[in-house]
Amino acid sequence: MYRILKKRRLNPTVTMMDIYAPLVAKKARAGQFIILRADSDGERIPLTVAGYDREAGWVKIIFQIVGATTMSLDKKEEGEYISDFVGPLGCPTRTEGIKKVCIVGGGVGCAIALPVAQEFHKLGAKVHTIVGFRNKDLLILEEEFKACSDKLTVMTDDGSYGRKGVVTEPLNEAFESGERYDEVIAIGPLVMMKYVVQTAKPYGIPVTVSMNPIMIDGTGMCGGCRLTVGGKTKFACVDGPDFNGYEVDFDEAAARSSMYAEFEKREREAACNLFKGVK
Repeated sequence: MYRILKKRRLNPTVTMMDIYAPLVAKKARAGQFIILRADSDGERIPLTVAGYDREAGWVKIIFQIVGATTMSLDKKEEGEYISDFVGPLGCPTRTEGIKKVCIVGGGVGCAIALPVAQEFHKLGAKVHTIVGFRNKDLLILEEEFKACSDKLTVMTDDGSYGRKGVVTEPLNEAFESGERYDEVIAIGPLVMMKYVVQTAKPYGIPVTVSMNPIMIDGTGMCGGCRLTVGGKTKFACVDGPDFNGYEVDFDEAAARSSMYAEFEKREREAACNLFKGVK
């Protein structure tokens, strides 16, 4: 059992927790993930390692309340326990030789982008960060990004905070003004990452994307997280989650991600009925 040391609401639908998991914290690196079960009879879900403290033995997770499992997890409070917490899984984000990087995060994908930005900052790289949200109410982790970014641009779809527009606009402006990066790292919705790749392509800037498809065991055995990358089948859990953005078949990935949408909707409705009236 893994104890919840700290719980913090980042916005109405996103929660952050510090979980006591010393063996995971000992090996965790930016870009990796864990798989947890909130309860012994619950489903397995992958969540990115959003931070860690090796000495204190905790691992930070950030999750959006979108389905039955995340609803169940969000009901837990500090001092309570999570049944299973396995990791670190996946390959850490590549940092070698990168001196100037642009991190582009969208929505709850910013929870994945933050530890990557922090790692580059710690290594002495110049970090430009662009984050985007639908509106001001959904904004998360702004102060944390400020602390590890040489330049931070916040975008909102409706203009309620920061600049109005999408993340590719300031990215393209940076390219047009002569900015060049060793790498652009995009983390967020599939459509956002697809257009970041298209924006960078005319300038020949390498783009890494973080893929989070349907995942079950996290060891490459089930094949649920398979993607087509460079014309070959890859598994996000063991080959990723980071991939060369120019090689990812985003259309196929989007089609696969929507396969269980109706099932997920039913499970969420069932969970809502289950938790109705529970304080």
